[in-house]
Amino acid sequence: MVTRKIPLEALLRAALFAAEKHRTQRRKDAGASPYINHPLAVAAVLAEHGVMDSVTLQAALLHDTVEDTETTVAELAEVFGPAVAHVVREVTDDVTLERSERRRLQIENAPGLSERAKLVKIGDKICNITDVAWNPPKDWSLGRRHDYLDWTEQVVAGCRGTSRALEERYDDVLAAARRALEEEGSGRD
Repeated sequence: MVTRKIPLEALLRAALFAAEKHRTQRRKDAGASPYINHPLAVAAVLAEHGVMDSVTLQAALLHDTVEDTETTVAELAEVFGPAVAHVVREVTDDVTLERSERRRLQIENAPGLSERAKLVKIGDKICNITDVAWNPPKDWSLGRRHDYLDWTEQVVAGCRGTSRALEERYDDVLAAARRALEEEGSGRD
């Protein structure tokens, strides 16, 4: 078995940068877990499914910094290089747009993303549907959670053909999430 060395320093710098940028942010779950758990989970799911490209893993760690903090693409390019910044830019939503428009654009733009951005996008959706199913935002109704799963399926459809292992993981998590929401819904009479 051939293993590629991943520049550990680069990954740790990206993790530290993301932790600093997201330091005051919390997830929307009932326990308000630290936000940094999410980008760490995205990078971990990619690595667990064979993604060993340093640029992709750094982008996974940094994928929400431009969208959710004061970080700029230029800053990422300066600190982590243009390749990492490019991937982050590809997966960053324009937060000035309405949520429905951002979602529509993610579906529309997914097929044109680079392979690295598609990997980050699939990893992000795996982690998000896991949270939506088992640790949801406290104010999300069951219907909204179902809608979210349906939407991720449309986004991931545009990313397919990138990583069989990651796509199979997405499919497994989506199926389990659907079952969990169905069980939750049937328990409420």
